[in-house]
Amino acid sequence: MTDDIEKKPADISIAECSYRRVLEIISSKWSALVLYALEDGSLRYGEVRRRIEGISQKMLTQTLRQLERDGLVRREVTPSVPPVVDYSLTPLGETLIQTMRHLKLWTAEYFPLVEKARQEYDQKSGEDVI
Repeated sequence: MTDDIEKKPADISIAECSYRRVLEIISSKWSALVLYALEDGSLRYGEVRRRIEGISQKMLTQTLRQLERDGLVRREVTPSVPPVVDYSLTPLGETLIQTMRHLKLWTAEYFPLVEKARQEYDQKSGEDVI
C-alpha cells in the first residue's frame, strides 16, 4: 500500500495553488488591515495610519506600495503645497474586500470553536502552545 502512495503524483502544487496565491496577497497582517481601513472609501495617508493601531510609517508605506503594485489600491496625488495624497480601493480591490468580508463572517462565527479546539488539544498534549 505504501508503494501505491509513493507512485501517485502530487496533485497540489505550491506554484499553482490558488489558495496560496490569494494568501500571498492578504496574509500580511498589515495588508489585510490596510484593505479594511480603505473599505469605506478614500483616505489620506495620515488617516490610514491613525486607523491602524501599531503600524509604523515604514510598514504602512511598504504595504501601500505593494497593494498598489498588486492593483488593489489606487494612489492619487493632488498637486498642492504640500501635495495631498489619497488612497482608495481599485475595482479589483473591491472584489477582494468582498471575499475578505466572508472570511470575517466565518471568523466571527467559527473562531471560538478553533480556540476551544486549541485549548482541548493543548490540555491533552500537556503543552502550552502559542
